[in-house]
Amino acid sequence: MAQAKKSDGADGIKMICRNKRAFHEYNIFESLECGVVLTGTEVKSLRDGSASLEDAYARITDGEVWMVGSDIPEYAMGNRLNHKPKRPRKLLLHRREIAKFAGKASERGYTLVPLKMYFKDGRAKVELAVARGKQAHDKRQDQKKAEAQREIRRVMKERR
Repeated sequence: MAQAKKSDGADGIKMICRNKRAFHEYNIFESLECGVVLTGTEVKSLRDGSASLEDAYARITDGEVWMVGSDIPEYAMGNRLNHKPKRPRKLLLHRREIAKFAGKASERGYTLVPLKMYFKDGRAKVELAVARGKQAHDKRQDQKKAEAQREIRRVMKERR
């Protein structure tokens, strides 16, 4: 039992998937960990390590937070009771957290974006962030900064 935790990581965290596009498309302001309501076949499919958050976002409806557009493929060994891959999934947050996030996300231009999905101590979690979409010039500026950092690292490596 202790060996399994060591292989998962220092915190008992096993990464399922990351939304790499989110960091390119959005400026991330604040993030929060929340639980996910899943069915049995969804959990088994996630344990196989197959999921996608590429087109996913979160929406607040009737005081509840729902993740829309995430793709968890059907479980290969599932039967006729298998889940729908793109169904909306409820996220578990406290009322205070929902109210705080709802206030920020309701402002013009802001949205709730899932950054990563992982298992923490055997429970599926999603890191949700308040984000604002980047303009094209912001993306170019970030690419220039990254290019400059790579160049600096390369020159420093040559000097050693």
